[in-house]
Amino acid sequence: MSKTVQIGELAVEVVRKAIRTMRVTVYPPAGRVRVAVPLRLPEETIHQFVLSRQAWIQKHQARFAALPQPVAVTYQTGETHYYQGRPYELRVHATTSRARVVLSEEHLNLYAATDSTPAERAAVLNAWYRARLKEQIPALLTYWEPVVGARAEAWGVKQMKTRWGTCNIRARRIWLSLELAKKPAGCLEYVVVHELVHLHERLHNARFWGLMDQFMPDWRQHKAALQTNPTGQESGGGDDAD
Repeated sequence: MSKTVQIGELAVEVVRKAIRTMRVTVYPPAGRVRVAVPLRLPEETIHQFVLSRQAWIQKHQARFAALPQPVAVTYQTGETHYYQGRPYELRVHATTSRARVVLSEEHLNLYAATDSTPAERAAVLNAWYRARLKEQIPALLTYWEPVVGARAEAWGVKQMKTRWGTCNIRARRIWLSLELAKKPAGCLEYVVVHELVHLHERLHNARFWGLMDQFMPDWRQHKAALQTNPTGQESGGGDDAD
């Protein structure tokens, strides 16, 4: 259950969950603030927690405000879209055969029906992104599962508005955000390792980050790349503090 409350100068979405520690997250592009808290935590404790992190929250809100603002995309020729952190010019081609995307050196060539809608063209491009991620993830799991010492029983790719990945520890299943296809390849690798480490430690605590240091010493640079938004389009994920 969630509700939005005013805490000091901040409008904060408070979400009560079956967790042991509080976690505040700031989301691009507008700097939305969300705090996840234990189910029976007193309101006053939540307010004190948020106020103690107000400077941190405002720093990240200011950083998001300084970034290029998201633009509405209509999937027309001339737009810039990203793949693995690199910008490509979209070129839309009319076709009477199967809708598809073909990557060239400088362009994402999207083939669709002449009367296709923006939503239909978006679906074609997203299907291509999904397929590319599904090609890359098995090799990453094959490499990283022995390093981390944990195995995912199942994995998948889905559109996420607020997360780059999730882990169901009981089912040993990880989900990865479709938006990762737009980020540098190291970002996908970082999120895969991050979710595998959750199979050892559910919380983002000192033990969790210590394991990240052990298994992937350069994880910070990948996380930093993940938290930038060069696409000019809104994407999943945010800056968080435990």
